[in-house]
Amino acid sequence: MSLSNALSTTTAALNLPSRTIAYFSMEIALAPAVPTYSGGLGMLAGDTLRSAADTCRPMVAISLVHRRGYFRQCLDDVGQQTEADVPWSPEATLPSANEIITLTVQGRPLLVRAWRFDVVGVTGHIIPVFLLDTDIEGNDEWDRHLTDHLYGGDTYYRLCQETVLGLGGVALLHALGCKPHVYHMNEGHAALLSIGLLEEHLAGNSLRDAQEIDLEAVRRQCVFTTHTPVPAGHDQFGLDQMYQVLGHDRATALEHFGCLHNGLMNMTYIALRFSRYVNGVAMQHGKVSQLMFPNYKVHSITNGVHAATWVSPAFQELLDAEITNWRTDNQYFRSVYGIEPAQIAACHLKGKQHLFEVLAKRTGHHFNPSVLTLGFARRVATYKRASLLLEDATRLVAIAEKIGGLQILYAGKAHPADNAGKGLIRDVFAAAAHLNSSALKIHYLENYDWELGALLTQGVDVWVNTPRRPYEASGTSGMKAALNGVPSLSVLDGWWIEGCAENVTGWAIDDAETETAEATCLYDKLEKHIAPMYANPAAWARMQQHCIAINGSFFNTHRMLAQYFRNAYFPFTTTDNATSPSSPVNEPAVGALLNEPALA
Repeated sequence: MSLSNALSTTTAALNLPSRTIAYFSMEIALAPAVPTYSGGLGMLAGDTLRSAADTCRPMVAISLVHRRGYFRQCLDDVGQQTEADVPWSPEATLPSANEIITLTVQGRPLLVRAWRFDVVGVTGHIIPVFLLDTDIEGNDEWDRHLTDHLYGGDTYYRLCQETVLGLGGVALLHALGCKPHVYHMNEGHAALLSIGLLEEHLAGNSLRDAQEIDLEAVRRQCVFTTHTPVPAGHDQFGLDQMYQVLGHDRATALEHFGCLHNGLMNMTYIALRFSRYVNGVAMQHGKVSQLMFPNYKVHSITNGVHAATWVSPAFQELLDAEITNWRTDNQYFRSVYGIEPAQIAACHLKGKQHLFEVLAKRTGHHFNPSVLTLGFARRVATYKRASLLLEDATRLVAIAEKIGGLQILYAGKAHPADNAGKGLIRDVFAAAAHLNSSALKIHYLENYDWELGALLTQGVDVWVNTPRRPYEASGTSGMKAALNGVPSLSVLDGWWIEGCAENVTGWAIDDAETETAEATCLYDKLEKHIAPMYANPAAWARMQQHCIAINGSFFNTHRMLAQYFRNAYFPFTTTDNATSPSSPVNEPAVGALLNEPALA
C-alpha cells in the first residue's frame, strides 16, 4: 500500500451513508511509511481492512493519527534497547475529512479533526480510514498532544486518548452523515464509543435517565473482539480518573450499568456489557476468554492475514500465472496442489536470498541460503519466551554441528516500560556472543517493523513460536510464514492448535511441566524431524506446498471477515451476550447500498 493510494477520491464520493460497519481500533497498520501501529493488533486491523477493500465490504474505520508514531528501536552492541520517535506529517500526505467536532473531555471543550487514508482494494473498492487528531489551534496545549504517541504516556493520558477514539469516532462519523448499523470494537480501547451511542440514543436526555432498555438499544449495534488473555492487555483506570476525564454523568452511567471490575474502570468490561456479540481470536482463545468472563457468552473467530500483503513477490508472480482468482478468493490457495512442488521451493528460495541480501546491507553479516534458518520475531514480552530456543546451549551447538549448520534470526521490540522484555533482548545478544561459530549463527535484528516482518516470514525456513500457554491469543506471524511455504515449530497455543498437522504443516512443541522439558522437545523435533526433512529437498518442497494449500487457504482475513459478517455483524439469529434477549440483526442489501457487487 503506497501513500499515493491513500489519496484516491473525495470524501463525498465515498458514499459514507451506505457504510454499515464501523471498525474502531487504537492502531491500524495502513502503510509501511505511516507509523500508526505497534505490532500484531495493528497489523490484524490493517489486514482486515485490506480484505474488506478486496471483497467490496461496506465498511469505514476509525483510529488515531499518532503523529509521533510508536517508536523506532535502537539496539547497542549488548542489546540494550533505546527508543526514538517516528514523526510524520499527515498534513503533507493525507486529505482532511473537512470536519471538526467538539467533545467535552476533562471538563473542557476538545476540538477533534481527522485525516483520511483510503485503503484501496484489488477491484478499486475503497475503505476510508479516519485518523483522529487533536493537534488543533484552540485546544489546550496539553490536549494538542493527545494523539501524538501510540501507547505512550501514563494512564491518565491513555484514558484521554481512548475517550477521543470512542466518543470522537462516533461524533465524527455522525457529523459526516455516516450512521453504521454495527460498531466493531477491535479490543477494549474503543469501548467508550458505547457511551457516545448511548448519548445519541437518549436524544438530549441526561445519561442519568438511561435505563436497561437504552443499554439494550446500544448493545444491538456493538460487536467486541478481545485479543489477549494477559491481564496487562486489559486497560483499567482509577475511578478518580474516570470522573475527571469523562465527567460526572458519563462516569455515573458506567457505574450504574455495571462496567467496573475490582473497583476500577475496566475497558474490557465496558465493551462486554455494551456488546451483543463477543469473540476471541482463535478457537482456544475463545475458550480461555469464556473462563475469564463467565457471565458473558464468548464466541471465537480465528484471525487471519491479508494474503496479497504478505506473499512474496516471487510467489505472487507464480500465483497470478497459475491461480488467477486468488486475490479476491483465498480459498483458491487449495489449488496450489496443481503446481509442481519444485516451483514452490524455487519461489521460497528467491525470498530467502532476498532476505539475506537485505540483511547483508543492513548489518554487514552474511548468511548462507543453503543452511537451515529459523526465524523468531514478535513483540518481546516475557510470556513469549524468546530464550527458550537457547535453553540448552550445549545441545543447540551439537545439533548445528551435526546437521551441517544452523542460522537463527531474532527480531522484536520490547515496550519502553517493559524492563523484563528488554532484558530478554540482552539475553539473546549475550547468547549469540557466546555461541556464534562456523556451525551456529544467531543474530538479533534491529527495529522489527512491517518491512522486516515481511522479509523474515518470506525468507526463513522454519517459523519458531514458544509462548507460555495459554497466553498466546492467536499469533499471526506464523500465518504469514505459512503463505510463503514456511512451516512452524510452535507450542500448541493460539492459531497453531488449528493449523498444526504434524510433519505436514509443521511441528508441535509438547506442553510440559518445565521449560527444560519443553526445550528438550523443541531440540528433538529440530534434530530428528526438521533437519532430516530439510536435507531431502523433495520432501521439504512438498511440506511447503502443504503449508500454502492447507493453512494459507484458511488463515486469511478474507475468510475471517466473511465469518464476522455471517456470525457477528449480520447473523440470522443473534446469540445474546448477557441475560436479556436480543432481536435478530438483518444484513442490508450490501450491493444495493454500494451500487456494486459484494464478494464473499
